[in-house]
Amino acid sequence: MSSLGNSNNIFWQECPVGKLERQKLINQKGCVVWITGLSGSGKSTLAFSLNRQLYSRGKLSYVLDGDNLRHGLNKDLGFSAEDRTENIRRVGEVAKLFADAGMICIASLISPYRKDRDACRAMLPDSNFIEVFMNTPLSLCESRDPKGLYKLARAGKIKGFTGIDDPYEPPLHCEIELQQIDGVCPTPTAMSGQVVSYLEEKGFLEDQ
Repeated sequence: MSSLGNSNNIFWQECPVGKLERQKLINQKGCVVWITGLSGSGKSTLAFSLNRQLYSRGKLSYVLDGDNLRHGLNKDLGFSAEDRTENIRRVGEVAKLFADAGMICIASLISPYRKDRDACRAMLPDSNFIEVFMNTPLSLCESRDPKGLYKLARAGKIKGFTGIDDPYEPPLHCEIELQQIDGVCPTPTAMSGQVVSYLEEKGFLEDQ
């Protein structure tokens, strides 16, 4: 008897409408903008600012926010190393589908482990995965502490918190690195503008 879970019984179905046709329809090129960094580094702020800037230019994008996804797609996952890896794998697969549809997918997650981010990059043509590193010092992230999580982690009430008792592995070869300039953080508009400029330069916003 065949098992429903047997991958030998699953076959890829080709869609008659291809990626280039979808991109031409919405007049843009699909890609994944993957924003990584510590909690409180400004990932979500950048993601939604970028989403708004692209919208104002008539470009279709969608934000996959790490916290939001844990209310639905990933609500069955915890924060063990294994669950973090599965969390990122799922988001990577969804982001790949958005990009294949011709959309600019903005994924905003701590995604602390380099190997997991690299695995998501490997799902797409390399030029279609744009890694954005929010290089915000831990001290600044902790002083912001918008969700009160650092305080709980320091008190020992949260275990395995990235940056405190679980590692964050910064990117080695990210496409964009955003950080303080002379001790001052750029505004959300300035940071998202830098990402938009990169997308323009690489042809993602050109007429298809």
